[in-house]
Amino acid sequence: MSRLAVLMPVIDFVFPPRCPLCGVPVAEHGGLCLDCWGKLAVPTGTCCSLCQRPLGEGFGEGADLVCAPCMAEPPRHSGIAAATLYNDTSRALVLALKYARRIGLAPMMARMIAPRLPVLEGQWLFVPVPLHRWRIMKRGFNQSALLAGELARMTGQRLVVDGLVRPKATPPLGGLNRKARARMLSGAIAPYPRRLDVLKGAKVVLVDDVMTSGATTNACIIALRKAGVVQVRIACFARVMDEALNTSRNQQEISS
Repeated sequence: MSRLAVLMPVIDFVFPPRCPLCGVPVAEHGGLCLDCWGKLAVPTGTCCSLCQRPLGEGFGEGADLVCAPCMAEPPRHSGIAAATLYNDTSRALVLALKYARRIGLAPMMARMIAPRLPVLEGQWLFVPVPLHRWRIMKRGFNQSALLAGELARMTGQRLVVDGLVRPKATPPLGGLNRKARARMLSGAIAPYPRRLDVLKGAKVVLVDDVMTSGATTNACIIALRKAGVVQVRIACFARVMDEALNTSRNQQEISS
């Protein structure tokens, strides 16, 4: 038994476990209460195997179903694994991790991402979406790196925390459309020169906290491809996709 396991009863007595969102008592540290858990939107139903876009009724179950937009313009990645759809509850968790510096949320959020990942055959590298050094200095950490570290540990794969770097600082991308985001990110992300030998020929799981338009992940994938990476999957805690969120809401209303 680990030293932490021995101390947990004392920790629970001094600091009773509470839901990180609403503060009500919970069974153990690092978990949500049932009410907050029920407010998360989890991707469900038949979705595109590449972008997670809901395909609607009339499609049979299948691991290789691809939507029309992905067939018309195949993505640079091999699939997206998102733990949740971006709504008020997932947003609250992301903001608590990033700006309230509640880094203890990272293990729980990673545990929610892990089951969405496919079986990773062979050796994979977990690489976080990078932050510019000034932002890391201001925040004190890279939230994507925390998630990537937890996922690498859970899957027994290798973490390459500095596989990508962000030599060009960019302003917040909120409110910009996809093309504007892409222009802003041009040249902003690159492979770290000292990791080129590790990245060449590798398969990578690119980890982010929130995936919005895909502009940032596309910039990362372009940089990874230039470094010789042969396959990229994306793992994130929350995915911004209104059509999938609407489908999830409809299914919840039907089942309630």
